[in-house]
Amino acid sequence: MKKKIVLAATVLLFGLKAVGQVKKHWNIVHANEIAMDLSKEENIPYSDNIEMAGKRVAGIISYEINEDKELSISREIFFPQLRTYIKTNDAEWKHYRAYFKDIYSDAILPSIIQNNKIYAPGKVSKVHINGMLQFVHEPVGGVALTRTFFPSMSERLFVEQWTLTNTSEQEVNMLGRTNSREKRLQGVKGEYTASVKSNIKKEINIPPGGSYTFSIGISATLNKESEINIQGDEYYKERLEFLRKMKTSLTLETPNQSLNTLFEFSKIRASESIFESKLGLLHSPGGGRYYVGFWANDQAEYVNPFFPYLGYDLGNDAAMNMYDLYDKETNKEYSNIRYSFEIEGDAPINPLDRGDAAMIAYGAAQYALASGDRDTAEKLWPLISWCLEYNHRQLNEAGVVASESDEMEGRIETGNANLSTSSLYYGALNLARDLSRSLGKPRSLEAKYRQQAKQISKAIEVYFGATIEGLDTYKYYKEHQNLRHWICLPLVVQLFDRKDDTTKALFEKLWSENGVHVEKNDQNKKISEIFWDRGTLYALRGTFLAGATEESIQKLTQFTDQRLLGSRVPYVVEAYPEGNMAHLSAESGLYCRVFTEGMFGIVPTGLKSFECTPRLPKEWEHMSLKNIKAFGEDFNIEVKRSGKKLMVYFTDNRTNKVVKRRIAEGKKIAFEF
Repeated sequence: MKKKIVLAATVLLFGLKAVGQVKKHWNIVHANEIAMDLSKEENIPYSDNIEMAGKRVAGIISYEINEDKELSISREIFFPQLRTYIKTNDAEWKHYRAYFKDIYSDAILPSIIQNNKIYAPGKVSKVHINGMLQFVHEPVGGVALTRTFFPSMSERLFVEQWTLTNTSEQEVNMLGRTNSREKRLQGVKGEYTASVKSNIKKEINIPPGGSYTFSIGISATLNKESEINIQGDEYYKERLEFLRKMKTSLTLETPNQSLNTLFEFSKIRASESIFESKLGLLHSPGGGRYYVGFWANDQAEYVNPFFPYLGYDLGNDAAMNMYDLYDKETNKEYSNIRYSFEIEGDAPINPLDRGDAAMIAYGAAQYALASGDRDTAEKLWPLISWCLEYNHRQLNEAGVVASESDEMEGRIETGNANLSTSSLYYGALNLARDLSRSLGKPRSLEAKYRQQAKQISKAIEVYFGATIEGLDTYKYYKEHQNLRHWICLPLVVQLFDRKDDTTKALFEKLWSENGVHVEKNDQNKKISEIFWDRGTLYALRGTFLAGATEESIQKLTQFTDQRLLGSRVPYVVEAYPEGNMAHLSAESGLYCRVFTEGMFGIVPTGLKSFECTPRLPKEWEHMSLKNIKAFGEDFNIEVKRSGKKLMVYFTDNRTNKVVKRRIAEGKKIAFEF
């Protein structure tokens, strides 16, 4: 219990520091790695944490480096599929977070004896993040140490790998002693055993310049499952193979290394949080709270539509599994669809309507088009059409969609009809119109969706269009008088009538060092402190689409430097103060979509067609997206400055065929395979 209290205090402290003055602690090694140099005084003391995950495990590694460069590590390891019982006096909500988990300090580490003394790691000289977390220690007694943390991608196992290197001119002889331990627990699925094991040798002999590597594994088994063997380096190779897949697909190249690197990191975080479950593969947010479950916003809307562009097979499998599960929840009565499947679907259904049918329709229609696959699109069509009809039946007397809440789930007021739900419905209608044409549906259906989109567009303008805080933008709900982050959504779905003042509202009124705040002028000061990165990422996608290229690249660069090189790295986060800026997975998908759909302006118009409106910042000469897997293809988009115009090159990587287009800045290109 004491360990948990200490950890909570550390996280809270970290959260408070995160909203203060930010400075760069990290530097970019290359597009797939950042490092922190502890020889620089401004980098110590330092503390942070990072989440990593595989199909059966998640780990949040918290680390703290003091002024003497001494490192302390706390390992919070989750085995999400293994649910535990709660106590009779626990609150009922604890059922939802009752994962088999524990926090492990350095007390689990094996003992290493050198010259009749216990080897203690030296001062930390560098920290590296590259899809794994790595600490480099200075030599002690002629022995340097590198510690690398990573999850197994397939087993209930989290690994800490030690590499001891002899920096002296004589052979080093050491003795290794394991510190194995077990914890047994009767859980919902049977008997759970959490084990800490090491494959360290009893006698270690390292020649000059040589190295010796061993691992410490934290694992779990259910009932009579065999113990997980960590003798070789198969789990390290497994993680490297996952990272290789991320590196070789959907690569961003710009003159700004920070953007390139956070894009690379975001592919990792967006893709690793996929878990096995009795429902099949499930993409889950993570963050120490949300595993083996999914939500209409995080998965259906935010991250699933990204996977066709990345071409990640597990991501696409999890996306289709989730949409299929939602399709089974549709009903002839058109009562609202559940907003989440928690605890592998065993959690009670929450009846709250957050506008989830709009989220699902918008995300599923994007996914279907970007998949480029007719069979996939046909499977998704019943869900998309049901969600659109549900929204149509929810239109109020003003012609906008009524809903009880939005994805904030009542944290702050949303009225009886909010801008988010109606905007997503409008976007979904336009996508469904193009999808119906691609699938050869009756032309009357295409005309119906076009007309309904026209009607909701007018209703959004009349009902939500307003002068708020002196700007010609939108109110979030009928009675609302403050600017809110989701005023960006009309821009995202290409409603541009109020784009200029909406951009000003986002970048001048709502912006802070942590991006767009939910609100800034609320009478409740606590609300004015709140930021959710998803709002910032949607805002940036929308402002690029709206043509505010220079303002957008300035804000995107500032925000990226903060999340990649500042005090809370290396991913975008969920929120503050809620969750203490947890590394939720789907937000990383949204970061990548700032580029695919925002800066490059890719908007699907059919299963094999899209529009592209590239936004090349004036100080850049070029930018490219390579190995795009959307529409069932493998292609590159390269944009180069050509005098006052832009040259856009579309390259089919399977045939090496290149299509060139010379366009004026801000012009749209229609492309069909």
